[in-house]
Amino acid sequence: MPSNVKQGGIYSLPRSYEERNAVADSCVTKLNIRIPALIDNFANTTEAAYTGWPDGIYVIDRDWRVAFKTTPGPFRFEPSGRERALRR
Repeated sequence: MPSNVKQGGIYSLPRSYEERNAVADSCVTKLNIRIPALIDNFANTTEAAYTGWPDGIYVIDRDWRVAFKTTPGPFRFEPSGRERALRR
């Protein structure tokens, strides 16, 4: 995307966890992300398990289980149960 080039958001495919972590750190810094960010393994098992595309909203409970998951988005989000899951 042209905006990625303009904003310096183009990276080579990481070949090590150190490189993958550096890309993630750069994204967190540039996007001013203030929530914990984790990197996936090279098989991208977390991405596959949590349906990274299309977009989804998840609530993960204190035991690291999925407490709430929306339908795939961005156009079909139905986050009505999100608040209830957060209160639990």
